[in-house]
Amino acid sequence: MSRGARVLGVNMSADGANEIARRARGTPRIAGRLLRRVRDFAIVDGDPIVNRAVADKALKLLDVDQIGLDQMDRRYLDMIALNFGGGPVGIETIAAALSEPRDAIEDIIEPYLLQQGFLQRTPRGRLLTPLAFRHLGLAEPARAGGQFGLFGEDK
Repeated sequence: MSRGARVLGVNMSADGANEIARRARGTPRIAGRLLRRVRDFAIVDGDPIVNRAVADKALKLLDVDQIGLDQMDRRYLDMIALNFGGGPVGIETIAAALSEPRDAIEDIIEPYLLQQGFLQRTPRGRLLTPLAFRHLGLAEPARAGGQFGLFGEDK
């Protein structure tokens, strides 16, 4: 992150670099994109150095939350939670509901959500975990037979 800041001519503190890196999902391409956007916000606001507060403010305006979820990730999670009771729901249904291609959902959106423990891929479809509901600030719906139970047994 510091090298990228030097290349772009951005004065950045260590905590500012850490904040951007933390929200970049461990992906250099995303880190570079966020760094450029944060730099732009800092220039417009007249901030001479990008510190944690400047980075946090810019990332909030960009709708990147504390763990790196962006607007599309939240749209995906909200749609499954609110429209389909947390799942299970098939990928084709998700693609149609979001008006996004299936491969974009599988290759871009879902990997990070799976990695964070927000989503499970089951034979019956995608299923949100309790962690996803907590992150969204939603109550988890009651599911018949328990969320992951077999043959109607409770959790």
